[in-house]
Amino acid sequence: MKQNYLADKFPVYPLIAIPTAIHPLTNLNRRLNGVNIYVKRDDVMDIGLGGNKLRKLEYLLHDAISKGADTLLTTGGIQSNHTRLTATAAARAGLACEVVLSQLVPVKTANYNQNGNILLEKILGVKMHIVPENGSGAAVLEARQAELTAQGKHPYTMPMGGSSPIGALGYANCYLEIMAQSQEMDITFSHILLPNGSSGTHAGLLAGQKYAGHTGPQIRSYAVLADEVTTKKATLEKANATANLLGYTKSIPAEEVFVSDSARGEAYGIPTEAMWHALKLLASTEGIFLDPVYSGKAFAGMLADIEQGRFPEGSNLLFVMTGGTPGLFAYQDLVE
Repeated sequence: MKQNYLADKFPVYPLIAIPTAIHPLTNLNRRLNGVNIYVKRDDVMDIGLGGNKLRKLEYLLHDAISKGADTLLTTGGIQSNHTRLTATAAARAGLACEVVLSQLVPVKTANYNQNGNILLEKILGVKMHIVPENGSGAAVLEARQAELTAQGKHPYTMPMGGSSPIGALGYANCYLEIMAQSQEMDITFSHILLPNGSSGTHAGLLAGQKYAGHTGPQIRSYAVLADEVTTKKATLEKANATANLLGYTKSIPAEEVFVSDSARGEAYGIPTEAMWHALKLLASTEGIFLDPVYSGKAFAGMLADIEQGRFPEGSNLLFVMTGGTPGLFAYQDLVE
């Protein structure tokens, strides 16, 4: 199966060897009323323990190298999956990497600050800049970019989550990959469901759908970072910018951006009871681990929607597993 459907327009630095698998949650589906959940395993990839950011980084890394960059520079939270995978991609490409880590989640345990993603970044040898509490990650990022440039380096700076229009191309391509797999499997998905943090994954899928000229499946995300209104606005802006890169000249209507913050809970990175239930349910029925920040909350949101009858009977739902499993080890003190 062809992997890069956008190669003629947008070449990549390859980080993903093959299309990621789609398979049904057979045991869990027996417990559900009238719908079938399938999972797109973007949590299982070749390097860095996998995750959706690698799809974005394939495009970002090619852009960085084409511009003569010698250092990847980006930002995220203490347990950022994006910074971990940026460091992994930099190692694969032979580039230096520096990350600016902000304290976005009010968890003070030793495991949160020393285990999980941050432990893996130490092993990777990435240079970390920890932003003081209440400090500005954006300001530190900008200052470090200026310092590196003054030293004669050529940094390539990426936003949180790699969620720029170029990065979102990774999920425009993923949409085309999903459609090819759907055809091969002879399955029609009514919905593509996913978590939404920095909005690039949802935006890319929607842009890919517009590029393909399709009207379905419905792409629906569960906000885990900001509230529904803010997340929807960011998703729409990034989807339009990405679609424009692809040559889609119309504006995507706001009513075609489906976002719910029903599973977000108190705040970003703060566990919810429903998230722990979803995480343990999937692990105990299918042997698959969700993460506590993104996929765990989104999966909980999907289960609640199923229970409330929000998907038509007979629907085939595709849940995109975006990765983040290393974060589980940072949350071990909080497991219920």
